[in-house]
Amino acid sequence: MPVTLPNMLDHDQPPPDPLTFAVASRDADVLNLVRSALAAGRARLVFQPVVLTRDTDVVAFYEGLVRVLDDAGRVIPAAHFMPVIEETDLGREIDTVALNLAFGMLRQNPDMRLSVNVSARSFGDGRWRRVLDAGLQQRGALGDRLIIEISETSAMMLHEVVMRFMQEMQPRGVAFALDGFGGGMTAFRHLKEFFFDLVKVDKGFVKGVADDPDNQVLVEALITVAHQFEMFAVVEGVESARDAAFLSKIGADCLQGYHIGPPRFALR
Repeated sequence: MPVTLPNMLDHDQPPPDPLTFAVASRDADVLNLVRSALAAGRARLVFQPVVLTRDTDVVAFYEGLVRVLDDAGRVIPAAHFMPVIEETDLGREIDTVALNLAFGMLRQNPDMRLSVNVSARSFGDGRWRRVLDAGLQQRGALGDRLIIEISETSAMMLHEVVMRFMQEMQPRGVAFALDGFGGGMTAFRHLKEFFFDLVKVDKGFVKGVADDPDNQVLVEALITVAHQFEMFAVVEGVESARDAAFLSKIGADCLQGYHIGPPRFALR
């Protein structure tokens, strides 16, 4: 969906606020850059390991994070464009590209499990569904090794769509993760209706948790809720050995974060 800039020649309208004009111009430039990069095939996945708490040498799965490159091969920071495109057709295109790249990695690495982030809005997108259906029909039980991550906000906004999609896909082997658990005020009345296989505790509660009694209570409560609903509890945003040790002590199943390993273009 193109960004419409204020019409500087429309004398019937008040002149645009300079900050508003600057933001709109920046957003339009970034969207054009992303659109051109996708058309040229300049999208890649980086991979961040998610390890078992009981043995951090064992990678349970990798999270595949899509990165878009400019024509010089430099990464365009996702924070610069994802909030703008998430609800647009370009957001659906990003999700489709990321899923296609994920299936490629699963084909090349038969022992790999991989998660990929998807907006719930993409579940009804024809292009994205065609990539999904084609991947699930390929040899190698790719569906059994695919984890679809849905943000808490996206899941709650379209909870009926998400529930129907999960009911359709889980018999085909696909697992589901609720990303940012606890950060978006999950409606717990809906949680028991979902079929999430794992949750990822919101990283906003995690940094310095070993020395923060308030966040300790919150994180432990979220892990307890996850286990009550028979979901694995992954804690992301782990940045220190002290935090990792505390999270292991309170029952986290898996850990993810820069202390465990940063996102890389190559597998560790």
